[in-house]
Amino acid sequence: MKINVKQCADMLKEQDNILVLCHAHPDGDTLGSGFALCSALLRLGKKARILCADEIPSKHFEIFEKPETVDFEEEFVVSVDVATPNLLGDICEKYEKRIDLCIDHHNSNSQYAKYLLLDGNAAAACETVLEVIKALGVSIDKAIADYLFTGITTDTGCFKYASTTEKTFRAAAELVECGADNGKINRVMFETKTKAYAAMERLAIDSMQFFCQDRVCVISVTQEMYEKTGATEQDTEAIPPLTRQVEGVEIGLTIKEKSNGECKCSIRTYESVDAAKLAALFGGGGHKQAAACRFECSVEEAKKQLIARCEELLK
Repeated sequence: MKINVKQCADMLKEQDNILVLCHAHPDGDTLGSGFALCSALLRLGKKARILCADEIPSKHFEIFEKPETVDFEEEFVVSVDVATPNLLGDICEKYEKRIDLCIDHHNSNSQYAKYLLLDGNAAAACETVLEVIKALGVSIDKAIADYLFTGITTDTGCFKYASTTEKTFRAAAELVECGADNGKINRVMFETKTKAYAAMERLAIDSMQFFCQDRVCVISVTQEMYEKTGATEQDTEAIPPLTRQVEGVEIGLTIKEKSNGECKCSIRTYESVDAAKLAALFGGGGHKQAAACRFECSVEEAKKQLIARCEELLK
């Protein structure tokens, strides 16, 4: 059932022992949303904690304060920035049927939760979480402002993506007024790279292939590349945007091999192609210009399947 911001806030006021779920391979938006909401609930005197199937990238703790650890038996489960339950990763099986509320901004949301607060026009889930926190009557302190600004700036590519609206800029300005350290956040999220990432980026660029009259760019990230560079999957977050930076490319595909032989594809497009529709053909989802899907096959087989679909979309 779809609800509005006021209904969402009223519902959260009535609940306690609240578990907030972030999606696997966490990014700034799911973490910013989760940390901000959890902090607001704690300030209301409620018991709340965050759960993510994967380790939180260390760079976020240059910005984020860890909410206090509270032990309780969860009674109400909320997911943030999670379009489909499978994105929860290893905790999906345990929680997919138990999610009471989802706060999201993906139009591809499968409406799996009992209640859904969805703003498909928001550039980031953090935009909507900001509205919820204000509706809860919680003032935005520096910590919450940092969490929310991180989600907004990362999901908009530092405000470069077409999804950025006047509402996005107003939300960001409000958060800066509340103390968000925008300079530090943007430096940590966009300019600070590990040496392992630098080595991985070089190999990733070397792997670039072009298809469909150079309108499709493919980067392959293999387990061998991880071993050579010492990079982890967390280090590769900045790889997918590289595919869109090549002149003439309309679809960028970054296919990352997993240790079990399966793979994940991050899709980046311009307005001429809907990335979410391409991802949906393989059971994935996302936004019009940024989406993802998974394959239970090798990188080469996934590449063949993707290119075949791209050829159809670009006719």
